Amino acid sequence: MGLIGFPELILILVVAMFFFGPDKIPEIARSLGKAAGEFKKAQTETEREVKRLNEPLNQKDIKIRDMAVEMGIDVNNKNIEQLVEEIRVKIRLRKDVDFKKEV
Repeated sequence: MGLIGFPELILILVVAMFFFGPDKIPEIARSLGKAAGEFKKAQTETEREVKRLNEPLNQKDIKIRDMAVEMGIDVNNKNIEQLVEEIRVKIRLRKDVDFKKEV
């Protein structure tokens, strides 16, 4: 069973019943189960995000990074979504400046 054997588990349950009472034990177990589930979910999500960040860039991502560099945008420590948003903002600003020059 690992580090905790059957006798240790019984001792923990007896001490828990002494401190919390038999009525609170199921509630505490549910709370611990939910917390463990949330922790596992967060761990899985973090692992997925790290894996995605370590994947090689596809052709589309490379083009977006190149375009950002050409536009003078700092690409360090930014994901593709952030770069696309910065490119959009820069294009909007240029359109506004060009429109004001025409008027």
